[in-house]
This record gives sequence, structure tokens and C-alpha cells, in this order.
Amino acid sequence: MTRPANRALTPDGLTPTPSSGERFALYVQPHIPLLFATAYSLTRSSTDAEDLVQDTLLRAFRAIDRFDGRYPKAWLLTILRNTNINRGQKKKPYLFDDPNDPAADSIEETTPEDIIVDPVFETAVQQALDDLPIPFRAVVDLVDVNGLSYMEAADLLNIPVGTVMSRLHRGRSRIRLRLAPETIEQRRRGADEG
Repeated sequence: MTRPANRALTPDGLTPTPSSGERFALYVQPHIPLLFATAYSLTRSSTDAEDLVQDTLLRAFRAIDRFDGRYPKAWLLTILRNTNINRGQKKKPYLFDDPNDPAADSIEETTPEDIIVDPVFETAVQQALDDLPIPFRAVVDLVDVNGLSYMEAADLLNIPVGTVMSRLHRGRSRIRLRLAPETIEQRRRGADEG
């Protein structure tokens, strides 16, 4: 019985442990799109998001041998969050489309599909999310935007699952109020008048 070169054996002594590169490919690479989406939501800049993801991937690669293989999404997002904090990244103001843009004109009879693709609605959704208090916004972003489970979000934010659930409920309620039809119509009229 010969061992593969340069490969340690697992505690059972029978199978080789995966190399750092193999572990990185297994645990990290599938989540790179999620890392970029989350980084972009934090930075609002594709260049800054790319830099943040690159720093995160470097830190993940350096720590991959210490990673136990459980909850890779939460592990990576924790590294991303800490990297962002360490970089001193401040949230930059988000520049919305010009409200005087002719594409923002109101349509008398709208279908649900028209509402979803309406630039005024898209702007209102982004503004409603941005205006949430940070604890609510973090949970809504992780669960609703990035698709994490309640447990993964709780692990990442270091809070109980019940707190994730209540913050998610409150955050969604606040967004729902901000997106009431009357509020959207007021925004549309404001865009038409400006």
C-alpha cells in the first residue's frame, strides 16, 4: 500500500486528506458569486466589491486548513464582513437614476409586471432597503437578497435564530409600508413634475 506523495492521511489512516487547493475548490469557489453580490451590496461599487472579494478569497485560502467544512457560506460571509470592517469601508452614497429620465414616466394602467420592472419602483425598493436600520437591513440582505437560511444568517451575525426571524419580519414590514401603492405613485408624480 503506497501513499500519494505530499498528502497527509485522515485520522483513520486510510484516505488522503484533500490539499488546500482541493478544499478551496470544494468549499469556496461555488460561493464566489454570493460573495460578490454581498460585497456589492456593502460597497455599491463593482470595483470596490471586486477588491473586497479578492481580499476575502485570500484570507479564506490562508485559513482553509483550519476550516472544519461545516457551513461554508456562513464562514465565507463572516470573512467578508470582517474584511470589510478591517478595510474601514464606509458605506458610500448610492446614486440613483435621474428621476427626470423619460423612462420613469407614469403609465396609467399598470400590470404587476410593469410595476416590478418600473425604474421608479426599483429605486423605491433600493431606497427602502437602504433606509432600514442596519440590524434589519443586514438580515433582509442576507436572507431575502442572498438566500441564506435563518440559521446561516444567525451564525454569520452571531445572533439567535429568533432574533433573525423578528428582524426579518420587522424589516419586511417596513419595506412593505415604504412600497405601498400610494407612496410609489407619489414618487412617480414627483418624477413627472421634476
